Parts: sequence; C-alpha cells; structure tokens
Amino acid sequence: MKIKREDVRNIAIIAHVDHGKTTLVDELLKQSGVFRENQEVAERVMDSGDIERERGITILSKNTAISYKDTKINIIDTPGHADFGGEVERVLKMVNGVVLVVDAFEGAMPQTKFVLKKALELDLPVIVCINKIDRPEARPDEVVDEVLELFIDLDANEEQLDCPFIFASAKEGIASYSADEQGTNMNPLFETILKYIPAPEGDPDEGTQILISTIDYNEYVGRIGIGKVDNGIVKVNQDLVIVNQHDETKLEKVRISKLYEFEGLQKIEVKEAGIGSIVAISGISDIHIGDTLCSPENPTPIPFQKISEPTIAMHFIVNDSPLAGQEGKYVTSRHLRERLFRELNSDVSLRVEETENTDSFKVSGRGELHLSVLIENMRREGYEFAVSKAEVLFKEDERGHKLEPMERTFIDVPEDFSGSVIQKLSNRKGELQGMSSIGGGYTRLEFLIPSRGLIGYRGEFLTDTKGNGIINTVFEEYAPYKGDIEYRKQGSLIAFESGETVAYGLFNAQDRGTLFVSPGEKVYAGMVIGQNGKSEDIELNVCKTKHLTNTRSSSADDALKLTPPKKLSLEEALEFIDTDELLEITPENLRIRKKILDSTQRFRASKRSK
Repeated sequence: MKIKREDVRNIAIIAHVDHGKTTLVDELLKQSGVFRENQEVAERVMDSGDIERERGITILSKNTAISYKDTKINIIDTPGHADFGGEVERVLKMVNGVVLVVDAFEGAMPQTKFVLKKALELDLPVIVCINKIDRPEARPDEVVDEVLELFIDLDANEEQLDCPFIFASAKEGIASYSADEQGTNMNPLFETILKYIPAPEGDPDEGTQILISTIDYNEYVGRIGIGKVDNGIVKVNQDLVIVNQHDETKLEKVRISKLYEFEGLQKIEVKEAGIGSIVAISGISDIHIGDTLCSPENPTPIPFQKISEPTIAMHFIVNDSPLAGQEGKYVTSRHLRERLFRELNSDVSLRVEETENTDSFKVSGRGELHLSVLIENMRREGYEFAVSKAEVLFKEDERGHKLEPMERTFIDVPEDFSGSVIQKLSNRKGELQGMSSIGGGYTRLEFLIPSRGLIGYRGEFLTDTKGNGIINTVFEEYAPYKGDIEYRKQGSLIAFESGETVAYGLFNAQDRGTLFVSPGEKVYAGMVIGQNGKSEDIELNVCKTKHLTNTRSSSADDALKLTPPKKLSLEEALEFIDTDELLEITPENLRIRKKILDSTQRFRASKRSK
C-alpha cells in the first residue's frame, strides 16, 4: 500500500543562467541554520568547482538538504546553461516539485522555457520565484504575465497554471507573497514549499527500487550513485540487482557497502533509508545513470528518458609541436586516454571515441562551453595536448539526405546594433524568426540557425555590440543541411623559423595585422603568431635581429614602438582556429599552430585540397 512520507520534501531549483539559483540556495541554507552564527561562508557555496566560482556558473547539479519545522527539504541546484541541460533533465526524476527562479528584469528567457517544459512534461508542480526584485529596473508585474504566457504556450494544465508566485531578493535574503510587500526573511518560500510541493510517496513493504539520476566520482571510493528511494527500504550490506530500462540484458548482483544521506553540505553515513529519501550509494563500480537498483525478487526498472545526444565534436591529440613536453606533467597518449575515459564517470553528455590514430581521440559534447570546461580542467591538472577546431555532428535521414543540428537563438541587443547582428547571422545561414522591443532601448531577436553557424561567433558578437549584447541558445532539432558557411575572413600570420621573438622583428610584423606574441616568447616554424588583416596566410620572421653596420644615422636608435599583443583566452582561441590549425594547450600557454608545420608541405597540401 502506498503511503506519503510527510516529513520530507524533494525539490529542484531551475532557472535560466544567471537568474540567481545558487544565491537563493545559499540563503535557504543560511536561514535554516546549517551554518554556525559566526561561520565564514563563501558566496555561492554550492558552486564548489574552481571554474564554477570564477565564471559564476553552475556546471554540475548539487544536492543539499535543510530542515524547516521538522521537515527535511532535499534541494537540488541545477545548471542554467543549455550545454549542461543533460544535468537538468535527469535530476527532475528525483524530485516532487520545482522552484522556477525568474529574474525580475530579464523575465522569461530561452533556458527558462527549456527547463520549465521538462518539469511540466513530468507533471511536476511549480512554484515561481521572481528574484532580484531589488534591482532598480525590476518589473515584477510584467514578468508575472510573461511567465503565465509561457505556461500557456507550453500547454500547462489548470492545476499547473494556478501556481503560487513568491517575490524575493536572494541577495538580501528576503521573500514575500506580493511584489508590494517588504519581506523580512525567506519563510514565505519555506512555507510555500511545505504547503504546495507534495510529499514523496511509495510502498515501504514492496521490494526496494532506487533510480540512479546522478553520478558523483571520488578518487578514494570510486563511483557514487545518487538517487531517490521510490519503494521499499535500503540498508547497508543489502543484496540488490542492477537493471536498466534501455538495456534489457543488464542484470547484475551487487551489495551496498556504504549509504549516505545529505545534510547541509555534507554527506552523512546512515544504516538505512526509507521511501522519499535521496541517498548516495558507494561501493558499486559499474553503476550508471539510468540504472535501477532493485530487490532480487522483483527486478523491475524505473522508466528513464534517454540522455540528449551530443551535437559538437573535437579531436584531442597528443602534442607533437617542437615545444612539446616542456610544460606539462601528463603528455603521453596513455595519460590522455585515461583522463578522457575517467571524465565519462561523471559526465553523461560526453562521448569519447578512439580513432585509427592512437594519438588522437574524438570527444563529443553538447556545445563549445561544455568542451572548453573539460579542456580548462585538464590543463589545470597538468595535462598537455592539442585540440582541433570544433565540428558539428551530422546525421542522415532515411533517404540519405544530410541533416545538421539547429539552435534556437535569442539575442538581446541595444537597438543601434541590431542591424549588424542580423546581417552577420544571415551570412551564417541564420533565419530571423521574430523581433520585439523589450524596453530600456533593447531589442530581442529570435533566430533559427545551424549549430556550426554559431561556432566562433560569440567573440565577434561581443565586439559588434560593444559588450552590451546577451546571446542565448538552445538545441531545437536536426534539419536539412543549409549549405556552406564561410567562417573566417582573415588569414593567419605564421612564424617562419623557430627561436625567441625579438622587438625588431615584431615591429616590422605588426603592420601586417594583429599580433598574439610579445618580445622574448618562444615560437616555432608553423606557429600562428597573429591575425592578418587580409584573407591569405603570410609567413613572417619575428626572430630577426637588426644587422649592425658601422655607419650611424640620426634616427636609427629611436626606441621601437610596439602595439601591445592581443592575448586570446581559451574560448577566443577555440573560436579563432581554422580547420587546418590546432590549438596547443599546456598548463602555462595556449599556442595556435598549423596542422602541417613545414611551409613547403603545407603549400602542397593546400594545392591538393583545392
């Protein structure tokens, strides 16, 4: 017989990127007494990764739990970026309701729509939290209308449309039931969660059933499966079997060696857990997302949606440049292979394939951001390798026609810049779907554009809008191939010989375009040292010193004025490289190079390809 477990609530916090999910979780933790009064607490305490803290984004969903009025509330903080959408889809299977956070100025954004659609499909109740109401340009009443329109667009039922609205400022730590009220703490949100989110239900007398929705990985204990107990109870040393809805052949006996529940930011060891509890299980080496742990008497898998396919791929290659092996700790193909396959333990949206060449691996992900986070993590750990330009993964339909992934792209730009953005995206095969004014002198543009049309565009977009534009994309579908796109109009400036750069050589080279190197840097023949103003590649000697003569001229010894070089970030470098180039990545440097370093062979290869 199914019973409700009234002392537990399981919720996920979902939102578009940067609408304040993680800050909201911070406040809920603080106000539920998880921290001591005088404890030093970092901001956005849930973003535990270095890259998450630096970029202010959430990459992996995080579990935490708080207590309010004798009820344990399990909270899952989810990512807002479309590239990590795979994380959101999965964790919604663990919860009984969601808190949708919407910025009181920006309103409903594309990712808001994406995450809300997933929640409504699973028939989850939604609490809408209009956040950042203390922003000077906040427009809470209009945003409420926008959110309700979004519910109607997504075919929400009567019950879902009747959702409660809470108005909050997570930064100030206050919430209230109406936009005109001034809140004093987060209690209105806590109360609404208890009242509106249903308690988990299940049958404690039936066989155990736990669907694994996330995987954590720890050097010491290996893989840790996280999921919700749907039926029965789970105990330490219990014998269970693993089954999977998408793989009927899977039937493996396992034993639970350690069991944890979440409390605050810690995992607490427990001996047993009942229905509705979110648990972490260690000691099972072959556990994957989508697996169900069941009692051996009744091995029935819980249905689970397939994880979205990757749309973009890069080759990770062992570094073979003349400067290889000088700065990294891990440089061989064995190191590279081991590290990439280890990443699969915790990242389900990633694919790693071996190629005919043992020194090269094809890595596919959900987008450029997804792969650049992996690259940045690896270089911080001391890996040295090279990557190729991102390429889009094509498919074929039944008739053999080529299909490519399309993205729905929303762009908010000041009105003066909308013309140049429309022109640029049209050149990249984008189709304008809609255009509206959103106040404050801003225009919102909606495009449908091939994924490959967006490769290398973000940097250009920030330049075109003087840093004032916001671009958001979400995967739409596979559609017929839209034709060739010309990526880069400018050619590369290439070093002619190996050595150290000299001010005199750079001074003569800077008239040809934008340089990426400063004096005293190591370069090698075939390395890209700048961007040419024209479309062709040029080879330059930047290691050339001045020939000394015994005649003196009055102006000869004037100081050389060098323009400061343009230092590319990882994303900019990944966007800049062309199809015949690689990006060499070491813990200390990013260097762009030609795939073929020798200029004669390069010339022959380009003639052959034409």
